Amino acid sequence: MKNQAVKGRGAVSSPTGRFARTTVELDAEEGAAARRPETVISAMEARSIVTSNNSPDIQFDRSINPYQGCEHGCVYCYARPSHSYLDLSPGLDFETRIFYKPNAAARLIAEWEKPSYTVEPIAIGANTDPYQPAEKELGITRELLKTFLEYRHPVCLITKGGLMMRDLDILEELASMSLVTVAVSIPTLDPSLKRILEPRVPDARVRLNLMSALADAGVPVSLLLAPVIPAVNDMEIETILERAVDHGINRASWILLRLPHELKQIFTDWLQAHLPDRAEHVMSLVRQSSGGRDYDSRYGHRQRGQGHYARMIRDRFRATCRKHGVNANAGNDSLNCGLFRGPGPRQMTLGFD
Repeated sequence: MKNQAVKGRGAVSSPTGRFARTTVELDAEEGAAARRPETVISAMEARSIVTSNNSPDIQFDRSINPYQGCEHGCVYCYARPSHSYLDLSPGLDFETRIFYKPNAAARLIAEWEKPSYTVEPIAIGANTDPYQPAEKELGITRELLKTFLEYRHPVCLITKGGLMMRDLDILEELASMSLVTVAVSIPTLDPSLKRILEPRVPDARVRLNLMSALADAGVPVSLLLAPVIPAVNDMEIETILERAVDHGINRASWILLRLPHELKQIFTDWLQAHLPDRAEHVMSLVRQSSGGRDYDSRYGHRQRGQGHYARMIRDRFRATCRKHGVNANAGNDSLNCGLFRGPGPRQMTLGFD
């Protein structure tokens, strides 16, 4: 059966996860119901909360993901294959079977209590968005931010959700001590493309207004133009950067489309459903930028690509940044790691905080 778009959902298919031991065959009625799934949100107690990485491609080596799965439904999300570890599909399951970590703040404090702990910025939102719809009621991310503020620990946030506006009070306090940076992701300004590319994400205007509010509150905010998708949104690079500059950013970075594991099938199914006239051209440019493959996972290549097309994107991005005085590097080098006061008994301070 031909894959069909589901209103309000990004993926048009539910490929079996790569670790699945069995494949379930559905009849026509069951298949139709499976393509219109409701969102199910479940608690998942975390054994640990801080994840480490050794990738030279990113600006941080520690991260927290308060949620697994993301209702935003961005079809391009490179975190989709992580649902395979739960024996769920990285397709529609990823955006309808959401897990939250109610003990996230407690596990973070436990990490900080370790005698061997050393302070480095921790990123929230590197995989799934910490401000996806479930956060409005659950408040896991807000509780984590309160914990970062209480113990004076530096934190970096990444989002494309407008809900961050709710936490402006905490972010402003963190910023006053150089303890926070924020990156706001905008891959398109086109509402019609947004509706099929990232269906449950707020409109770009909401994210631009968030940038302005953060900048006005003294919170360092950057643009994350990600992903750049060949022949889909690459024509918007200059316009997105210029609009972001108008709304207060002075840093920016970009990431080329990544298609690890099952994401290749999910994305190509989406192309055939929504953009069949250019699907082959898009994938041809993707392969040109990935050494002839659908995805090059090597460090130094997976985020920026290689070859003529990738260099063209890089040069256009850098030229626009130079034109507007923007630092083409959304780093966290300005964060203060010297204020941390760890959990547990504290030394007497003679009345001074």
